[in-house]
Amino acid sequence: MEVEQLKDLEEDFGLAKRRYAELRRQKRIFNARNRIIGGDTEAWDVQVCDQKIKEATEKARQETFAAEMRQNDKIACISEDRERRDRKNLCKAINDFQQSFQKPESRREFDLSDPLALKKDLPARQSDNDAVSGMQKFMGEDLNFYQRKKFQEEQNRDWSLQQQREWKMARANQKCAEDLYLKTRLQFDETAKHLQNLESTTRKAACTAVKEFNKNQALESAEKKIQEKKQDQEDNLAEISNLLHGDLLSENPQQAASSFGPHRVVPDRWKGMSREQLEHIRLVQKQQVQEKLRLQEEERQRDMDWDRQRVQRARAALLLERQQQCQQRDLRRALDRNHLSLAKEQLSQKKYMKEICTNHLTEDYFAQFNTRSR
Repeated sequence: MEVEQLKDLEEDFGLAKRRYAELRRQKRIFNARNRIIGGDTEAWDVQVCDQKIKEATEKARQETFAAEMRQNDKIACISEDRERRDRKNLCKAINDFQQSFQKPESRREFDLSDPLALKKDLPARQSDNDAVSGMQKFMGEDLNFYQRKKFQEEQNRDWSLQQQREWKMARANQKCAEDLYLKTRLQFDETAKHLQNLESTTRKAACTAVKEFNKNQALESAEKKIQEKKQDQEDNLAEISNLLHGDLLSENPQQAASSFGPHRVVPDRWKGMSREQLEHIRLVQKQQVQEKLRLQEEERQRDMDWDRQRVQRARAALLLERQQQCQQRDLRRALDRNHLSLAKEQLSQKKYMKEICTNHLTEDYFAQFNTRSR
């Protein structure tokens, strides 16, 4: 019986420890529910869900297409049955209509093939209104020839008497019309002669009046021209006088005054500024220059004040930042010391737990060894 040494025990202990770690690793790796190494399970789940949704959608679409095809087939069958039934009813209705309203006796050419045509045939001529062919009825061979001839003679006699009456009446009317035309013509001639005399008298009076009117118009025109020429001369003299004594040539500054206020002028009459206005403008310009210099100085002083305040604020901010950095540095150092102490405690605790685990494993191993030895 061989006695195991301490070295063998350490090797067995290391082997058992590695075997235990390998079992845990295999349990962690080969577990299909908890393994996450080598792939994104969430993405795979999403892809699987999308694939299932896509398959369900495709299946629903195929089912919809199948249902639609079945519905279309059913509708086609119903339409075909209805068309066949309608065709059958139409053929039946056509046959009934032909049996009722299109009999052979009612056809136009039935008399050509009628077996009873000779029995139904009538004599060639029964009256004057019969529709017979040629060589069966000639002009003047009608049955009521004598009555028609007598009626025509009486009609001709009546026409002749009526024409005679109309001719006599037309002769009397023509004679009355000629007498009336002659009388009217004489009256027209007398009226035309009287009107001609009146026209000649009126023309003479009109010519005399026109002659007098033209003479008066000529006198008035000559007088008007004389008056216009005199008025033009007076207007020219007045215009020359007004120009010589007016504000335009004399350059009166008051003519540029506007009716909208004393501060406005009429541009086409303005002759320029006066000496007082120019001096006032120069004085105002000097005042504006001084005011601009004063404003620039005030702005420069304000900019200097703003710059000084900005520098002071920057210094205060820099001091505050440095103070915060010092506080953060102290806080970080305190945290580092705290973390270092916690790390030492955890390290000591791990060493203690490792020693306890080693002692327990050694005791278990010796107990098993003693049991085997026994």
